[in-house]
Amino acid sequence: MFLRMEQLSGVDNPRHYRTEIIEELQELLLSGSSALPDPKRKSCYNLENQERLFFIHISPNRGTAALIATWLLRSRAAMEREDCAEANIQTIA
Repeated sequence: MFLRMEQLSGVDNPRHYRTEIIEELQELLLSGSSALPDPKRKSCYNLENQERLFFIHISPNRGTAALIATWLLRSRAAMEREDCAEANIQTIA
């Protein structure tokens, strides 16, 4: 699904992530992004941009989003390096 908020009253930051991360999320929500709804949690979504994945809750009543968690995405090159390193370890051992 595509998620874009026409108006965003704010982003709640209960875990005190850096301001840059909150601004990145705000920009993503206002410009729009593909989102994956959480099947077990109402109004919760996974959103991602080029570098980061965000797990958020959107309050239907207040028009705010809460950043629950975020983490960096591993690049394809990094995953391939890790796979090669594992293969080398397994071969040597």
